[in-house]
Amino acid sequence: MTSATDTPIAVRRLNTQAARALADLAAIFNDLQTVLRCCERLVTELAGPQRDDIVIEGLWTTALLSYSRCFTSGERGTCLTESDVAATELQGEVLEWHKALRKLRKHHADPVHNPRERFDIGAAQDEHGRPTGIAITSTPQPALDDRTVRQTGAIAYALSQLVDTRIAEHQEEVYAATEQMSTSELNKLEHIEVAVPQQGEQPRD
Repeated sequence: MTSATDTPIAVRRLNTQAARALADLAAIFNDLQTVLRCCERLVTELAGPQRDDIVIEGLWTTALLSYSRCFTSGERGTCLTESDVAATELQGEVLEWHKALRKLRKHHADPVHNPRERFDIGAAQDEHGRPTGIAITSTPQPALDDRTVRQTGAIAYALSQLVDTRIAEHQEEVYAATEQMSTSELNKLEHIEVAVPQQGEQPRD
């Protein structure tokens, strides 16, 4: 397998079932890393002297969307399941927390309802019971707290370790199959343009 110090002459696109599964796992891992980065930022934002509600909502919504995407197969055939959540062996009601996160995702991604506040309209009355105007009232949704963020980050971290192990296993499987291909077969595959990091640069995630 190509090591970090090897510079490939070319990279060819593999479209086998195993290769597609590996690509799915890489995408899932990326989403879990996004959840972790969002949670890290949220812990800092929530502890800060001045809460920026726009930043907090943006980070939390991104975390929820990224987390839920890991459990949605869609066009791809590989996704995480509730069994994977149970396999993390985290303490507490992990599966219930996972289900709560999926529900929160629907709440924050709702195309119709406001995820921040619920609004009601009422008639304002005077001392005689007669209307004096129209009142617009709002009930804010519960604010995000540090505990919620940290528990979400803990699940994402445990799942990322699980996915990282699977990536390594699938990588070995795909590489073993590729070794059985002839050079002419490889050369017929679609070429992928990749940027090779210059000496001293760190490869991008």
